[in-house]
Amino acid sequence: MKKRTKIIILTLMIVLLGVTGYLNIVLNNNIQQTNTNVTAGSYFSSYRTDRESTRNQQKLYYDAIIESGEPTDAAVIAAVEARQNLIDRMDKEVACEGLVKLLGFSDCVIAMSDQKVNVVVQAESLTDLEVANICQTVIDQLGVELRNIVIIYAD
Repeated sequence: MKKRTKIIILTLMIVLLGVTGYLNIVLNNNIQQTNTNVTAGSYFSSYRTDRESTRNQQKLYYDAIIESGEPTDAAVIAAVEARQNLIDRMDKEVACEGLVKLLGFSDCVIAMSDQKVNVVVQAESLTDLEVANICQTVIDQLGVELRNIVIIYAD
């Protein structure tokens, strides 16, 4: 090949490499923006699905203990109480989530533990009034102290 042909081919390859890099950056930015928008909405639904799955497994575990023993066994009595506490906690979480949504948030999940209540609301940001309303709702519904409430917002 002539030297001139080699230079033209090399130049075209460099231009194609540049175009490929540019397209890669543009397409990756579009994908990341799409994933960011989907993440918040899918977080709430995936959290609920995971929570429901875990709770169903816990209920099955308690049911197995209850069915395996005599009604007077200490393990059976403890399993009945634990299962009822789990059901009560689930009912409280769902009721409180509904009330927080009534405050104007498009979605909300609440995770209760023995010490803390985590509230995740779908919002770009939270005002002091919104935080106060959420806290008051959680205190009224769940009977926890203010210092045990953690509020997180996700867009």
